[in-house]
Amino acid sequence: MFVPSVPFYPSVRCSIVPPYLLRRIAAQQEPRLSGAAEAARKALLHVSSFRAARAEPSPLAIPGVVGAKPGPPERTIYDAMSLEELPGSPVRKEGKPPTGDAATDEAYDGLGSTHRLYADAFDRDSIDGRGLPLEATVHYGKRYDNAFWDGRQMVFGDGDGEVFGRFTKSLSVIGHELAHGVTQFSGGLNYRNQAGALNESLSDVFGALVEQYTKQQSTAEASWLIGEGLFTDQVQGAALRSMKAPGTAYDDDVLGKDPQPDSMDSYVRTRADYGGVHINSGIPNRAFCLVATALGGNAWDAPGQIWYETLTGGSLAPNATFAAFAKATAASAKELFGENSREHDAVRAAWDTVKVKFPGVRR
Repeated sequence: MFVPSVPFYPSVRCSIVPPYLLRRIAAQQEPRLSGAAEAARKALLHVSSFRAARAEPSPLAIPGVVGAKPGPPERTIYDAMSLEELPGSPVRKEGKPPTGDAATDEAYDGLGSTHRLYADAFDRDSIDGRGLPLEATVHYGKRYDNAFWDGRQMVFGDGDGEVFGRFTKSLSVIGHELAHGVTQFSGGLNYRNQAGALNESLSDVFGALVEQYTKQQSTAEASWLIGEGLFTDQVQGAALRSMKAPGTAYDDDVLGKDPQPDSMDSYVRTRADYGGVHINSGIPNRAFCLVATALGGNAWDAPGQIWYETLTGGSLAPNATFAAFAKATAASAKELFGENSREHDAVRAAWDTVKVKFPGVRR
C-alpha cells in the first residue's frame, strides 16, 4: 500500500446532512417547524466549525497496513446525555448485551456491521487496516440534527423530531461516516471540489455496501438510498440521497427538491459546501450503481473490489478529479479482471453514461 511521507493527515470532520439542507430548514418560519429550524441553525454553526478543524492534525490519521489478518471488532458506545462533550460516559462495550436504548444498540450493531463488511469482503482489519477500536457517542446535544466522523470516532444526534429522527436509525449513515475514516487512513482525498465529492461518494458507496452486506441484498434488491428512515412522516422524501437516481431522493415543500445531478451535463459549480461536495457526489454515485447493475449479483463483489482497490491502491492524488478517479477505476478493473473483461467494460460504460471522459472511456 502507498504510504505518504507526511506523518499526519488533516482532521477529517464530515457530517451526513448537507449544509444546503440545513439552511432550508433553518429558514422556516412556520410555528410547527420552529423546533426543527432552531435545531438546524445550531447544526449549521457546528458544521461551520468543521472548517477550522480541517486544518488541525489528527494523530490517528496514519495509514494502516493492508494484509493484516482481520481481528474481531472492539466497540465502545458512549452516551453524551444531551451535552456536546466527547466522548461521554461509556454505556456498552464489546461483547456486552443490549442496553435497551435504541440509539446505543443501533450504534453498536452498526459499528459491528461495518467492521464485518471490511473484514469479510475486503480482508481489512477495521477502519484503519490494523484493528482500530471503533467508538461512537450517541445522544449528542439537544435535538442535534446530524451525525459525523470527527477523525477519531462516530457521533450521533437524536434529530429534532420534526424533520429528522435519530441518526443511528440508518445503517447506511453509520457505514457512510465510518467510510470517511477508511478514506482518511488510506491516504485521504481533499475535502473540496471534485476530490471532496469523490470523498463523499466513496462514503456513500461503502455505506450502501454495509447495508447491503448486512441484509444480504443483491444489486437488484437493494434500495441504493443513503439515509433511508432518517426523515419523519412529515417529510415527502425517502432518504438524503439516491445513488441509483440522483436528484429523486426527496421533493418536499420544506426541504425543496433533491439537487443532485446524475451526469456531468448538470454538474453544479458552486463555492458553497466546499465546492458542492454533497451535491456533485451524485455523479460518481450513479457510476458505481451502473457498474453494479450491469454486473448483477452482489455489489460488494466485483464492483466493491474495484472501488476498494482504487481507494486503497495508492494511485489517487489528494486533489483527484472525476476523470482521474474514473481512469483509476478502469485501471483497477483491468488489473483485477483483465482488459475487456465484463467488469472492465462495465466500468468504462458507466463513466461514459454519466459523461465523465478520460482516455479509453469509449469502447
